Amino acid sequence: MPHPRDAHSTSLIEKICTVNVQTSEPFDAIVVGSGMSGGWAAKELCEKGLKTLVLERGRSVEHGTDYITEHKAPWEMPFRGRGDRQAVEARQFRQSKAGPFNAYTAHWYVDDVDHAYETAPDGDPNEVLWVRGYHLGGRSIMWGRQSYRLAPMDFEANAREGIGTPWPVAYDEIEPWYSYVERFVGISGEALGLRQLPDSEFLPAMALTGPEEHCRDVIAERFGRTLTIGRAAILTQPHLGRGPCHYCGPCDRGCTAGAYFSSLSSTLPAAQATGNLTVRSDSIVHSLIYDEEQDRVTGVRVIDQVTKEAIEFYANVVFLNASALGSTSILMNTKTPRFPDGLGNQSGLLGKGIMDHHFKCGAVGDIPGFDDVAPYGNRPNGIYIPRFTNLPWDSSSRRDFVRGFGYQGGAGRRNGWGRGAGMPGVGVALKENLQKPGAWEFVMFPFGEMLAYDDNYMELTDEVDQWGIPIPRVVGGLKENELKMREAMIADGVEMLEAAGAENIRTFDQPYRLAEGIHEMGTARMSDSPETGCVDRWNRVHEIPNLYVTDGAFMTSAGCQNPSLTYMAFTARAVDHAVESMKRGELRV
Repeated sequence: MPHPRDAHSTSLIEKICTVNVQTSEPFDAIVVGSGMSGGWAAKELCEKGLKTLVLERGRSVEHGTDYITEHKAPWEMPFRGRGDRQAVEARQFRQSKAGPFNAYTAHWYVDDVDHAYETAPDGDPNEVLWVRGYHLGGRSIMWGRQSYRLAPMDFEANAREGIGTPWPVAYDEIEPWYSYVERFVGISGEALGLRQLPDSEFLPAMALTGPEEHCRDVIAERFGRTLTIGRAAILTQPHLGRGPCHYCGPCDRGCTAGAYFSSLSSTLPAAQATGNLTVRSDSIVHSLIYDEEQDRVTGVRVIDQVTKEAIEFYANVVFLNASALGSTSILMNTKTPRFPDGLGNQSGLLGKGIMDHHFKCGAVGDIPGFDDVAPYGNRPNGIYIPRFTNLPWDSSSRRDFVRGFGYQGGAGRRNGWGRGAGMPGVGVALKENLQKPGAWEFVMFPFGEMLAYDDNYMELTDEVDQWGIPIPRVVGGLKENELKMREAMIADGVEMLEAAGAENIRTFDQPYRLAEGIHEMGTARMSDSPETGCVDRWNRVHEIPNLYVTDGAFMTSAGCQNPSLTYMAFTARAVDHAVESMKRGELRV
């Protein structure tokens, strides 16, 4: 087991140097994608001594300098921060449906005209909302930063219930790799010793607010459930050259301090420090180069985003980290005499089983009292209530659906001038009331597990984009199990708020589109054999020993926990396996 880097006395965050490298001598390794898992693949490969080329399909981004809206006030923004509606309707009509999209973050989201995909019509139950960020660092700049381990029961669920494809690995095998990546990332949180939510290696936890502590105590006493502060990849103390969070609030615009984990602030600088990293942006991977005689991939075919020039790069091992749907598109677009339906598709399951975490329902209520309590700064975190339904060891937790959900959300004072629209009074009296802190409001915002259904799928159409890449079609939606679960997600939230003495309780259940949680997973599932999935227990594409897929595509089930930490752990494990295989001469091309 390797050890994480020692603490640095100087900042780890350096500008990532991108180069317009053309064809040259082969690299030891190629990583496609520079986001969450791609950054980890690059770091691990470089630190193990491999000359590594990272290909990013989008533009280059410099940490800090390119966080152009980081601390801007509304009056410093066009349209006072309300956004250019005409431009959005013309070019970002899909991306703007995502919750985190706004005038301050729009530049992180792709242009829907240039990067089109087909799906069901607007409002159709099978409409998919594929949210993307094509730039160096990918969605690691845009993510929610909530970081949880899957539990042993999550790896066992498919086999135990006879649903989907069994995981070929157990929690015990991945547990040391969770610890390994957590020591580098920096996860703040509270150790609880729960079977359904294993503890991470934590930095000090952020504090709960007074109403959250009150709800925690009531929920524990009345229901035996746990409420804790969210486990977040946000620093609460200096860590490996990165600064702690100063509670400024708008994390989704970028963080110059590097207080939240991203490729740009953490893994790519670590990779660059080895001298083994080469990064090329504006490099759209068209397909993989596969040698039938050697039974290996030997490289990738790239289309330069700007010049549209076709270029080939070669290496001994290739990691696909282009996002679940992106990596699967590359596999599908690589057809050979041996693999006429795409690499890794012997089972016919490539592209099937898209999962996400469904949400956009829950409950909210006002918590009376606590008028003399004020929150400190803009805490970039909320609460978490771990799953309490259908626990394998607790028959009393059984429900009329399988799997379960966890709650995020939390309590905050309802401040701001906007609340005045719902308040009585006019004139001076109304303005004076608006200057006082608002009531404490508690939001129960659940995320539920989605099963892997074969009719939630993607495929490539015959139409190509301006770079000659086939345009994907992506369709799917919620099924009966998820719809039943949503009823419980709302009802249980109301039950807990009532127990806590909340007033004015309201529920919500808004239309959800598949992938709207920006946790899309599956499409190249892990399995024991090529007949039942696409990658093996080491994340290698079945029967192609030097091709690894370690982004969300490999996920066989989703759990209800935010998934990025699991991608990181499996990526570090896969790199270790690849390097050991290379040492044995097994991956030579």
